[in-house]
Amino acid sequence: MRMLIVNPIAGCGYALKVMEQVQSVLTARNLPFRVMRTEYPGYAAKLAREAVEMGCEAVYVIGGDGTFSEAARGLAGSGIPIGLIPAGTGNDFVKTLGTPKEPMAALDFILSHEPRPCDAIDLNGQMFLNVAGAGFDVTVLENVADFGGKIRGLLPYLIGLIRAIWKHQPLQLTYTVDGKTQTKDALLCIAANGKWIGGGIPICPDAVPNDGEIDFMVVGHQPRWKVPYYLVRMMMKQILNFPFTEHVLCDKVTVSSPGMHVEVDGEIIACEHAEFTMHPGALMLYW
Repeated sequence: MRMLIVNPIAGCGYALKVMEQVQSVLTARNLPFRVMRTEYPGYAAKLAREAVEMGCEAVYVIGGDGTFSEAARGLAGSGIPIGLIPAGTGNDFVKTLGTPKEPMAALDFILSHEPRPCDAIDLNGQMFLNVAGAGFDVTVLENVADFGGKIRGLLPYLIGLIRAIWKHQPLQLTYTVDGKTQTKDALLCIAANGKWIGGGIPICPDAVPNDGEIDFMVVGHQPRWKVPYYLVRMMMKQILNFPFTEHVLCDKVTVSSPGMHVEVDGEIIACEHAEFTMHPGALMLYW
């Protein structure tokens, strides 16, 4: 039996429409399934653990990046494969995977392919799939929240990005990687398993989700008037070429900053000290 984990508020209710279509396809193919809806943040992880206890043969998740990561926490190390059916606002991790962005095409892909190992990153005991960041990207996401999920795709993130230019403050960052500790003012700091954030912003173009490495990146603080120029270059996948960008591959990194907030696959948490640890091949995923 397959478990369908559905976030009913993903995509401002779009996930529920996708759920009905998925149910129709699985029923037509005589594939047994059970539908479970999330009820609060973190609930998808609870449901995924229940799927493990029930001995489900696979878990399909209908939602966005945050729901995908929650379900991954519950399935990590279990060997039960997870299929991602995008129905959220940004749907960034599927862009890295190269799987279909259209929900029913994603379902067809899942039903016709074998799962493969995929990495995940642990942040202070909580696993995530795509990207965690602090600094400018958190300011962007706070501005995106004004849309209340009513608009899907890149547009709300671009508007949030423009607003963030005038609102962001430098991140007073201390970080340790490969035994070396540094302190600097930063525009943003990223720990990535995936390439994209914000519905299509190429924040870490070289990230590979099965290389066993965290892509850790610190972008040094810049005067506010310079930020628009570098944002345009970032959209052209040139962020790693900036002279003030530090990019390293590692299996562990610690980051701290007074009053820091971190966005983790689209969810913002208060976190003055963050320890990131790579878990190679933690999941079996259809990609």
